[in-house]
Amino acid sequence: MAVPTIAPGQTKIGWVGTGVMGASMCGHLIDKGFSATVYTRSREKAQPLLDKGATWADSPKAVAEQSDVIFAIVGFPADVREVFLGDDGALAGSKEGNVLIDMTTSEPSLAVEIAEVAKAKGVYSVDAPVSGGDVGAKNAALSIMIGGEKEVVDALQPCWEAMGKTIVHQGPAGAGQHTKMVNQTLIATMMIGVCEALLYGYKAGLDLPTVLKSVGSGAAGSWSLSNLGPRMMDNNFDPGFFVEHFIKDMGIALAEAKQMGLSLPGLALAEQLYLSVQAKGWGRNGTHALMLALAEMSGVDWMDRK
Repeated sequence: MAVPTIAPGQTKIGWVGTGVMGASMCGHLIDKGFSATVYTRSREKAQPLLDKGATWADSPKAVAEQSDVIFAIVGFPADVREVFLGDDGALAGSKEGNVLIDMTTSEPSLAVEIAEVAKAKGVYSVDAPVSGGDVGAKNAALSIMIGGEKEVVDALQPCWEAMGKTIVHQGPAGAGQHTKMVNQTLIATMMIGVCEALLYGYKAGLDLPTVLKSVGSGAAGSWSLSNLGPRMMDNNFDPGFFVEHFIKDMGIALAEAKQMGLSLPGLALAEQLYLSVQAKGWGRNGTHALMLALAEMSGVDWMDRK
């Protein structure tokens, strides 16, 4: 089966899922000259893409019927399964030579399953979860972690370059998702440190923006501190990435770790802390809403601090 040539003005893309990140990512592809057919559960969320010239379809299957390369970025593994393997899923509408690309953070085993089922129909499948949040999506600066056949991944380079800055083929099907689990494990414990450090600085009477000037550029610096620290200081807990989706990711990573015989106590602690964030009603806030739960444990009203 020949690997298709993928190029703006020639390749028709499909896109499923136009949430916090998906809308920007698909928009960049349209801006580069790809024609797009889109579907999302709430049509109004796709309106900015329709205004750019995208075509609406009523299901993932209908998207695939009108496309050569079909992307999806949705919420949970159950959604991924429905979008790709369901009766109205993208695979059902695909023809031989199509390429399915899941950019959701999902289960490595599901990525392998989709690839195997797709291959039996003469369809390629790639798992390509991303990191960088809403800011990375808007700025086309995402880190894209890719699993799949190298020839297919290479052919998709014009698409990757439209959405990301760090594009790395990690290995066969599932390797992209495993790499994203590494990423999420790093972020989970790092976020605890960022929140606790800023909480300490506040209680010590320091001016937090001034503190950030010193610590943000040194050995303690991180993307989370530089990008989410200021949001915490401004009481802006809008989602770049939802707490409830992060809990899903940590659950996947912990389940994979258990299968490999690994003990990851730091990740397990982070999951418990984030479950408390969700229990307090902040599941649809950004991951930096961990600050609210940690502050409450110490009797600090972070949103009303003086």
